[in-house]
Amino acid sequence: MEKALARTRLSLHDSKGAAGRLARQQYQSLSGLSPYVRLLLARDPQRALEQGHVIGQLARERAHTVGRLTGDTKQADELARRARKALDARIALTERRRKERDQVVERLQDVEELLASLTADQLADLAELERSRVDEAQRELVASGALSGANAPSAAGERAVRYAVEQLGKPYEWGAEGPETYDCSGLTSEAWRAAGAKVPRTSQEQWARLERIDLVDLRPGDLVLYFHDATHVALYLGDGMVVQAPRPGARIKVSPIAANPVLGAVRPDPGGEPLGHYVPPELPEGATDGSDEGYGAVYAPAAPETSAR
Repeated sequence: MEKALARTRLSLHDSKGAAGRLARQQYQSLSGLSPYVRLLLARDPQRALEQGHVIGQLARERAHTVGRLTGDTKQADELARRARKALDARIALTERRRKERDQVVERLQDVEELLASLTADQLADLAELERSRVDEAQRELVASGALSGANAPSAAGERAVRYAVEQLGKPYEWGAEGPETYDCSGLTSEAWRAAGAKVPRTSQEQWARLERIDLVDLRPGDLVLYFHDATHVALYLGDGMVVQAPRPGARIKVSPIAANPVLGAVRPDPGGEPLGHYVPPELPEGATDGSDEGYGAVYAPAAPETSAR
């Protein structure tokens, strides 16, 4: 839009110059006599007629100059209005993201203060409670038959999986897209970008805009969404496991698919043909270490938008 506005302003400047020349010419040639009177008084009527044709041509060119000046002015005003509107929207989005980031930091500090107040025994009980909850949820999901399939990924899905596995151990950072830090949807969107497919940037947009699939049809590379408002997303690894950037203060890791409340799954490449032979990437030591708790209501800003996380 800025380039179009600049081109229009340049055209408007040229039109104003032409209009100025037209005004000077009009002033300099002002005689008070109409072309018809000059024709009647001319000694050579044929030459006068030829001059009249030239005068007519000049008049048409002058009318075109005036029209172009008017059109350029209107176009410049409209582009300037649209540019101001776009700038205002960009400023509002930046301010909203800043407020959401401040909310996340404040909530994270509250959680950290709560954890710091717990004794070693209370922390151990809390960790055991989390493991028990995850194990139970995972057992229920496996028992349902949803993860019974052994589907191979597409070629793009395999590339997305290998990209995500290469990021294991890197820290979570809200709003980050790599290469050193990621948030949950930054990891999944960048994994698929590296695979050659563009997917929406945020978890809510991924849930809303990508093709949804049943859990029984999951194949490596698919995206698993969590919590009722899709505030968290992970990349399916296979065998009931996902790669995820869990939350602030955590690192990218491999977790059970049911480590967080599953909302559903989507496929970035619904037309991709599954590979005839697939060998899962080897996981580094410690890939499953750390908390599996994802970016849920505790960390998410109130009334989350589809802003980048």
